[in-house]
Amino acid sequence: MESNSPLQLTALNAVHKALGAKMVPFAGYEMPVQYAGVTVEHHAVRQAVGVFDVSHMGEFYVEGPDALAFLQSVTSNDVSKLFAGKVQYSCLPNDEGGIVDDLLVYCFSETKYLLVVNASNMAKDWNWLMGKKGNWDVQMTDHSAETSLLAVQGPLAAKALQALTDLDLDSMSYYTFGVGSFAGFDDILVSATGYTGAGGFEIYMPNSCAERIWKAIFQDGESFGIVPVGLGARDTLRLEMGFCLYGNDINDSTSPLEAGLGWITKFTKEFTNSAALKAQKEAGVTRKLVGFELLDRGVPRHDYPITDASGTPIGVVTSGTMAPSVGKAIGMGYVPTELSAPGSTIFVEVRGKLLKAEVVSLPFWKVN
Repeated sequence: MESNSPLQLTALNAVHKALGAKMVPFAGYEMPVQYAGVTVEHHAVRQAVGVFDVSHMGEFYVEGPDALAFLQSVTSNDVSKLFAGKVQYSCLPNDEGGIVDDLLVYCFSETKYLLVVNASNMAKDWNWLMGKKGNWDVQMTDHSAETSLLAVQGPLAAKALQALTDLDLDSMSYYTFGVGSFAGFDDILVSATGYTGAGGFEIYMPNSCAERIWKAIFQDGESFGIVPVGLGARDTLRLEMGFCLYGNDINDSTSPLEAGLGWITKFTKEFTNSAALKAQKEAGVTRKLVGFELLDRGVPRHDYPITDASGTPIGVVTSGTMAPSVGKAIGMGYVPTELSAPGSTIFVEVRGKLLKAEVVSLPFWKVN
């Protein structure tokens, strides 16, 4: 998206503005970054329930006799393990050892899948997949422009939503989905997924019914303390869980193995650049993405230098914040493998000062 291109608007843009949201450009869209405030919204999701408009995400359907084989060849995870109603986290490796994008794969059947990709990568992903399609007997359709997506997250999400749907939300295990009626509309996809670590659901719908579904969710959720939540709290929530953000923690030059995504990189099959990645696994990576907590006072931010005790640069901060649930300044970044074990000491350069930090195991925030 060129910087001078007009920002795209989600179907709920007017709703956000009426609620007093602070709107910012994000991935080519005008999106709400906060309403009442990042910390307030963050705690609402951890303790009760909050709603994010994430309609900027991309939705591609892949259908046809070769759908399974095609996705096996372009994604790192093992799509053959999926069954109807199951979701999988995966990535699209590139030919140079990096990652085109990370994504969710929804399985309707062995001949029909939905790929949910990052907003900033929609065009890149589409072109990449079309370039890999070759002679595979598959049809791809892009439903991104006509699809709205709400993430209803938090421990009270199921209670807040259950009266609106004929799907049994309590029985839906993590990373499964169902299609049913929701707020009076048919064929709405509801999945037990999210980017917060607080539990909850993501609801896919046509743009035409987004505003009515949003209002129904808030009406039914009022007694559970439901609040609208912006991208600011979405970032602090995901970072407390150690979830990667494309463009920060992973990109075209980061290996999934370096990023701690070996668990979605399955060498029981061949996929794009799998031979090179397998060789990297066998040889061992030279750097790893780690989580760290600052021991000195300060806040790490994206692109701040990570150094050793002498101030020699050894990496950069990929994500950082003052974490509301943890009460500490936390971050992630790539460091040499020998400094990647929990308990290792590293330093972050903040405004010319070297602040001491300790590598810790992820996630930062753990459910009690």
